[in-house]
Amino acid sequence: MDEPVSVKALGDVYTIDCEADVMMAVMGTFTFAQQLDFSPTATSEIATIVSELATNIVKYAGSGRIELAEILRKFERKTQHGMRVIARDFGPGIAHIEQAMAEHFSTGGSLGMGLPGVQRMVDQFEIQSFTEASDTEKRGTIVSVIKWGNDDAV
Repeated sequence: MDEPVSVKALGDVYTIDCEADVMMAVMGTFTFAQQLDFSPTATSEIATIVSELATNIVKYAGSGRIELAEILRKFERKTQHGMRVIARDFGPGIAHIEQAMAEHFSTGGSLGMGLPGVQRMVDQFEIQSFTEASDTEKRGTIVSVIKWGNDDAV
């Protein structure tokens, strides 16, 4: 059973329009993870995750944003802290999410390891994509991930 997760502190929001913005988001994420006392491994993984998600925004959507937040969950008299990353864009959306999540699938000439690699590095992964605008939703993609900070794996 999933324990309730609460947002403890909002981190920075990074507007992503170009490669320089990707680097700013990655450096900011690295610093934020260190401030939250993530292990060196978890810090590197969360920075890599943001790099991949922000690069996808530039490459496939043109612009978007990365939102960071410190999160907490309490269970068995323990409190676990982590980071939530939300990548949002208003690009054309992903028509076939199942294909995009398949290993080695790419529409951009890359190795196709991006989204499946992100999913492997996080504890929770959710993706939504809207390929047509409606009355309630705009076109675009939202990827929301959670990485818990107590991952000391080497």
